[in-house]
Amino acid sequence: MIDRMTKYSFVLLDRERDGFMEKLQALGLVDITRSSKPIDAASASIFEKIGRAKSLIRHIESGSDEHLSALRSQVSQLQAAADEIRVWGSWDSEKLAATGVTLHFYKTPAKKFDPEWEQQYPLLRVAELKGQAYFVIAGSAEGFPLKELPAPQKDLSAAEKELEQKKAEAESYAKALEGRRSELPALRNQVASLQDDLNLYLANVTGEAAAENSLVVFEGFAPEADAPALEKAFDSMEAFWIAEKAQEEDNPPIRLKNKKFAGMFEVLTDMYGRPGYKGFDPTPFISIFFTLFFAFCMGDSGYGLVILLLGFLLRKKLGKTASLVMVLGAATVVIGFFFHSFFSMDISKWGFIRSLGLNKVMMPSDSQCVVPGLGSYDWNMVLALACGVLHISLAQFTKAVVATRNDGFVKSLGVWGWTLLIVGGVTVGVLALLKVFDSSITKIAIIAIGIVSALFIFFLRDIHKNPLINFGNGLWETYNTATGLLSDVLSYLRLYALALAGSLLGGAFNDLALMVRGDGGFGWIPFVLLLVIGHVLNIAMSGLSAFVHPLRLNFLEFFKNAGYEGSGRSYAPLSRTSQNSKQ
Repeated sequence: MIDRMTKYSFVLLDRERDGFMEKLQALGLVDITRSSKPIDAASASIFEKIGRAKSLIRHIESGSDEHLSALRSQVSQLQAAADEIRVWGSWDSEKLAATGVTLHFYKTPAKKFDPEWEQQYPLLRVAELKGQAYFVIAGSAEGFPLKELPAPQKDLSAAEKELEQKKAEAESYAKALEGRRSELPALRNQVASLQDDLNLYLANVTGEAAAENSLVVFEGFAPEADAPALEKAFDSMEAFWIAEKAQEEDNPPIRLKNKKFAGMFEVLTDMYGRPGYKGFDPTPFISIFFTLFFAFCMGDSGYGLVILLLGFLLRKKLGKTASLVMVLGAATVVIGFFFHSFFSMDISKWGFIRSLGLNKVMMPSDSQCVVPGLGSYDWNMVLALACGVLHISLAQFTKAVVATRNDGFVKSLGVWGWTLLIVGGVTVGVLALLKVFDSSITKIAIIAIGIVSALFIFFLRDIHKNPLINFGNGLWETYNTATGLLSDVLSYLRLYALALAGSLLGGAFNDLALMVRGDGGFGWIPFVLLLVIGHVLNIAMSGLSAFVHPLRLNFLEFFKNAGYEGSGRSYAPLSRTSQNSKQ
């Protein structure tokens, strides 16, 4: 539901503007038309301060920066270097240099080490590690058959000392950075305070100068429901004000007002765009159909339980979104039970399910839906198409109701013609399939709907225009609608396809797990691992598809047929959010 707005115009002395704006900010209900970008040096300076504070917050919250990353990278490099030297052990490089003896370093597979080398050369075996023999030759190694390794640049003690120093430096810097987390509350409050100042400043500078700059005029919007309290407050201010109903041409801000369930889905509406002032709020429709389509795409009660549990466990981290996740999980449990699927297992055949008679409320699994005159089809496919027909019919009916509200019934006859043809035709078709109407009544109803719809679409769509123009526009719209409706309805087959793909993939993981289990024993370990990993991957992929494609069906198929345009701007009243705002 879209809240109706009242438009307020304020006239006051220029010297009173600061105090007046602070009072409006304290009320927190008036949306003053203002810029959201820097418009002069002063606002640009505030923007810059906000940016610096936010950057510092991100820097502290991440627990890392370029310097710390560089230190940790150096530690890794020194660790690798020390590991390479460790195999050779420690030696006193200064004493060795004083003797004038040169060391030659070698390694070879232990199996290929020739003991005769120890008789032929001054050779010392240093270590044997991972099947490799490490040894050195002191003095001349002329004629030795192996390729010499590069000599270590430093001995082990020096390498380990340098490594420990670098580790200490990195740990010290990380602790100092972690200590700065105590600054976060003050920094966040600073950002909120600066945003309050910026809102107040931008609202101030939008006032239009009047009476040789001695007066300023402001324009703002507030919900009609808050008018009595606001107007009482305005009377106490040093300003002259005028109130009038907001009109579409005023471009008032949009505040959506929905119940708790539908309100959770406003975030999805905002992803597309808020409705125009004379439009309609699609959130209630999205709340029902997005939930249904998501559950249809997932189609598994076991997966629904996982999603429900995740939403519950992450409720503190996700905030309001957790409730939405749990609702989608619960809906998936219900639809998945109807589809008799639990982690891709057919539960309709389970003994206790049948003993309780629960299989009778599940979708038939061993039979197909027979459509008279059209053949037999998979039940899931028929349900997906039925969802599409219902969704589009509701969109068309909504379009007609909104057009009538905005333009009147007479000017909306063309829209009602299509609504009658689509919704009426679907209704008659369903009643005929259910054998409520016999063939003769169905024929009469279809003819009557066709005649009235044609009259509205081709001749009465706009009674003020030339009939030939109306007829031509009707033909063009008929071509677009006829070709578009078919593709729109078929688009809902994606619900069936995604549900089927998820079920088959989950079933494949189940079969693979059973194959690797064998007769038991250690086979249970890969059995469990394969089940867990397989179904986690399937839930992740199915969940992504179940979010994107239902969103597409709402944003494209439904919005297009309902004539919805997300052209509105959000209601953003001038208010205080920081703790140190003036009282």
